[in-house]
Amino acid sequence: MASDAISMIKNDHRVLEKLFDRVQSGDGDRRALVEEIATRLTAHSHAEEQQVYPAIKKAAPDEADEVDHGYEEHAEADELLKKAVRAVDSPDFGETFTQFVEAVKHHVEEEESQVLPALRQATDAKTLEQLGAAFEQARCQELEKAGLGATDAEALEDATRDELYQKAKNADIRGRSEMTKDELVHALRGQ
Repeated sequence: MASDAISMIKNDHRVLEKLFDRVQSGDGDRRALVEEIATRLTAHSHAEEQQVYPAIKKAAPDEADEVDHGYEEHAEADELLKKAVRAVDSPDFGETFTQFVEAVKHHVEEEESQVLPALRQATDAKTLEQLGAAFEQARCQELEKAGLGATDAEALEDATRDELYQKAKNADIRGRSEMTKDELVHALRGQ
């Protein structure tokens, strides 16, 4: 996996987009997927705001307005996500979730087409690597605070149902034999 900040941010965007697609296609436990999106998006946004955005402003002062706009879009996405979380069991969920996804996709498009290229032009490879390490550390700390260790979460997503069942058995999770793969992932994250 590439370790520069730009590659890591883009990778995070792709992970979130896959989760959005799963929710919109009805593939999995909606509540668990929305909770995971909330956790991952919060960790991603906080890591960007703490580590990457200040570095962009410093390295590429001409992008300060775009960076400030990024902060605003993070706040907007957070509000829309809260609405989606509240509506997860409601008939309005589809429309609410779509509004949230559209806002995030708009932000991702702007960030990937304007802000991140400006960062790449304004910094060298070593600085991008250092920013990547700082971004990843901040992101992982946020995920761990939320009870979703980054590597554990990714390992659970990639595991087969049988592997998840064995982990649930080892953790003595009740009802594991009747759980779907998504339910096992959710149960293992909640332990």
